[in-house]
Amino acid sequence: MEETIITTLLLDVLQAEEMENDNNTVVKEFILLGLTQSRDIQLLVFVLVLIFYLIILPGNFLIILTIRSDPGLTAPLYFFLGNLAFLDASYSFIVAPRMLVDFVSEKKIISYRGCITQLFFLHFLGGGEGLLLVVMAFDRYIAICRPLHYSTVMNPRVCYALLLALWLGGFIHSIIQVALILRLPFCGPNQLDNFFCDVPQVIKLACTDTFVVELLMVFNSGLMTLLCFLGLLASYAVILCRVHGSSSEGKSKAVSTCTTHIIVIFLMFGPGIFIYTRPFRAFPADKVVSLFHTVIFPLLNPLIYTLRNQEVKASMRRLFNQHIA
Repeated sequence: MEETIITTLLLDVLQAEEMENDNNTVVKEFILLGLTQSRDIQLLVFVLVLIFYLIILPGNFLIILTIRSDPGLTAPLYFFLGNLAFLDASYSFIVAPRMLVDFVSEKKIISYRGCITQLFFLHFLGGGEGLLLVVMAFDRYIAICRPLHYSTVMNPRVCYALLLALWLGGFIHSIIQVALILRLPFCGPNQLDNFFCDVPQVIKLACTDTFVVELLMVFNSGLMTLLCFLGLLASYAVILCRVHGSSSEGKSKAVSTCTTHIIVIFLMFGPGIFIYTRPFRAFPADKVVSLFHTVIFPLLNPLIYTLRNQEVKASMRRLFNQHIA
């Protein structure tokens, strides 16, 4: 429902901007050059991504089903973990399906409107996920460093308010990107040197000086990504130092949870920092980093949490046993 409303609003914005820029924008579609020109490598990547996608994507929905069906998994940590699985599953639908189709297509063409829509949802869900990791770090800080106040601070109303805030934050982050790009004129060429539409490649095709726009994009995506990354590392360093100095029974569990979060932080923000915090120049590693950033890592993130969480694994086993009994 939320994505339908957002899609409608985005299409209205696109129509308004297209009417304004009809005299300047000639390009109506973009040609995607793809991940590689080698047919053998394309076939190999196609098979690997398809297998990976069909195995791990259902795992994310299993996480959501497990958390929603088990009354014992009502703590805020599991509430946010379920939302992480939902965000990552949604994020994986933006690039991977079209990428798989393009691998077996001679012409890889995406319309101007389709390109902008893909770019919007890529940053909308990606920005929301980044903010969700910040919220999860806050949740762990309160649980470990202020345990007596945890139930008061992280009550259901606060959890839903934080969830609404991260969705709104992702929307604002993405709509700024889209608004800046929609004001650029595109009069040729129309070849995107990638397998999907993203800010760096699209900006370079504008037939005007894009220096100011590039700076704004770096500030919006790059600086936000870097600050979130450094802030998260600092917060978990504080938590680990606090845990290290304690002798509580839950010390090992807290360390395990924080370690899991840190792994996901590196997977989530590492590629983003590489892509968005530097001037928009093409590097040989860009496509490989983008492949992991948009297709592989989003599917892995929730599974990393699950494999290191004994309660969720136990709940999955109970759910499985109930259905085969």
